Amino acid sequence: MEKVNLEWAEKCLAFIDKSVSCYHAVEQVEKRLSENGFVQLDERSLWEVVPGGSYYVKRGDSSLAAFQIPDLSLKGFHITASHSDSPCFKIKTNPEMMLENKYLKLNVEGYGGMIQSTWFDRCLSVAGRVVCTGENGLQTVTVNVDEDLLVIPNLAIHMNRSINKGVELNIQTDLLPLMGGPGAKGKLKEKLAFLAGVEEDEILGSDLFLYVREKGKIAGAEKEWMISPRLDDLECVFASVEALLLAEPKEYCNMCVIFNHEEVGSHTKEGAASTFLRDTLERIGESLGKTRSDYLRFLADSFMISADNAHALHPNHPEKADPENRPLLNGGIVIKHHGGQRYTTDGVSEAVMKSLCREAQVPCQDYHNRSDIEGGSTLGNVLAGQVSVLSADIGLAQLAMHSAVETAGSGDVEYLIRVLKRFYEK
Repeated sequence: MEKVNLEWAEKCLAFIDKSVSCYHAVEQVEKRLSENGFVQLDERSLWEVVPGGSYYVKRGDSSLAAFQIPDLSLKGFHITASHSDSPCFKIKTNPEMMLENKYLKLNVEGYGGMIQSTWFDRCLSVAGRVVCTGENGLQTVTVNVDEDLLVIPNLAIHMNRSINKGVELNIQTDLLPLMGGPGAKGKLKEKLAFLAGVEEDEILGSDLFLYVREKGKIAGAEKEWMISPRLDDLECVFASVEALLLAEPKEYCNMCVIFNHEEVGSHTKEGAASTFLRDTLERIGESLGKTRSDYLRFLADSFMISADNAHALHPNHPEKADPENRPLLNGGIVIKHHGGQRYTTDGVSEAVMKSLCREAQVPCQDYHNRSDIEGGSTLGNVLAGQVSVLSADIGLAQLAMHSAVETAGSGDVEYLIRVLKRFYEK
């Protein structure tokens, strides 16, 4: 591994620290785009995009597509896709639960496939969005109760002597967060109303999640690790946006798309299985005066990179990795393969990615599941069903995927930025 430049890793962790929910992640991206001259479009309005222009559009406050139109004649689209959500707990409607008039707990449910035990005994808080009444009708407001508010307490070993032998957890009984004593009743809604700048009875809806208060850190004997919540997939979101801002579009429309709900299957109006990407591509062509035939020709000359983190070789369980394809932290871009097409990479898109890595002077490595382990899936194959373009699934290697706090290589963020910049400019 070449000497690590920590600047990009530190910027990435700063972005993740502020992205305490999917809504805050998109809000941070939107701020970054606006600072760099991108113009917001509205799905409800007529679009007027011009060659040389930079634009973005949001859907549902948690998905975003940013794109740059080249000055030259358009040949196709260069697309990156990543996701804004992470496994966590979602707060239910009417969440307050009082136990024996002594403890106030919040009623929560699981969101995505989290490692539940990693949420015990950590300072937690609440973030997301509330929907309020206003002079102009309903409005959504992002909120972050930026304080150490909650804890999910473990059961002491004296009361469960077999706890270190493995325990099956029940979200409804074992994992409810403690907020306070009797005096805490009503405090959560009071805090949310204050943050939103409204009266409590003006809040008519909400999407609220627990998040870990721990800040991301650079660690390791040679500062080679990033340890942070939500590395999956905000690390790739950050790198994709920064690469887009650094690149100069040539003959292709550069596009960075961020989707919500990947962790729960993507089949929502903001997810990768929705029409969001297809709608956006078609409207770009329409606004540029292109025909349906032009649009299909553009797709045939397009490429998509689905960027979602990958499993690294585990130091304590190397037997869980494939015998020959064993990605390492700080080993560069991970190209994902799967015979059953859980990952969309094929031989051609694999070659494209390896060529890009060579040109960007970035190392790359291959990932396959062990043949007897099912593994997960990601955005690529879902998106390919909506927009049929040549695609590759890639990511950055990490440990403890779907834990409350994960570990990645501090040098890999820069690697991904360099490769995606080359992709956007090629």
